[in-house]
Amino acid sequence: MALIIIGILVLIAGFALQKSPEYGRFAKVVRSIALTLMLAGVLTKCIVQINAGQIGVKSLFGKVQNDVLPSGLHFVNPFIEVQRLDIKTQNYTMSGIHDEGAKIGDDAIRVLTSDGLEVTIDLTVLYKLIPSEAPRLVRETGVDYTDKIVRPLTRTKIRDNSVYYEAVSLYSNKRDEFQQRIFKSIEDDFRKRGLILEQLLVRNITLPQSVKETIEQKINAEQDAQKMQFVLLKEKQEAERKRVEAQGIADYQRIINIGLTDQQLQYAQIKAYLELAKSPNSKVIIMGKGNAPIILDTKN
Repeated sequence: MALIIIGILVLIAGFALQKSPEYGRFAKVVRSIALTLMLAGVLTKCIVQINAGQIGVKSLFGKVQNDVLPSGLHFVNPFIEVQRLDIKTQNYTMSGIHDEGAKIGDDAIRVLTSDGLEVTIDLTVLYKLIPSEAPRLVRETGVDYTDKIVRPLTRTKIRDNSVYYEAVSLYSNKRDEFQQRIFKSIEDDFRKRGLILEQLLVRNITLPQSVKETIEQKINAEQDAQKMQFVLLKEKQEAERKRVEAQGIADYQRIINIGLTDQQLQYAQIKAYLELAKSPNSKVIIMGKGNAPIILDTKN
């Protein structure tokens, strides 16, 4: 548009020079330059490139057109303004950590739970624009729909749904349920505005310090109880092992006492003498009273 305006001004100057007897000979050249500038400006405004992952929303003298331009090269009316919008997945993070979220500083969501405690929630919203709904979104909301729709709607729905949960449940076993509940409540509102909610991620839930200390004490007590159960189970298993061992020894002794006879003992004694006699060492075997042998080593 700037080239067209400059070309018009140069064209006016060319007609003015035509009336001057001194510079009249330059009027034709100036008019040619003006026409060239105007033509370049028209061509520049007529050719519009839409990059991949974007769409173009057209507006003519402030009126938004219903059709959109897909990615690629397009020839349009030079008086049409094209607003490029991103249709890829976008994320908006609200976090209490400095410089981590979309807003600088502490942007976490502080909510009240059903038990009256204040809980701080860090959240990330994944969403994208519905291409066919882009003209209506620009017409009704504008291109800054993230600040006008995504942020306030998400924060409001989280506060509305957190009152159904206790702080400890929200932190532990009800976290996934809470996340799904928020997702369903936001999804329809997003779609009505021309947005698709892809995913909602509860990144962190921070409890009050007093509640955190209570939870830590409970966890420590549970761990101590589990440790004591392990010790008792180990002692019980050790007692059972000793009982089985004692029972085995008792059974062995009982079997030996019942099963062995004098003849078997005498036979075993004779075998031992034979093995002793085969030894290379010199020995003297003296049979005492009751046939109890006394073995003397003659080499000593």
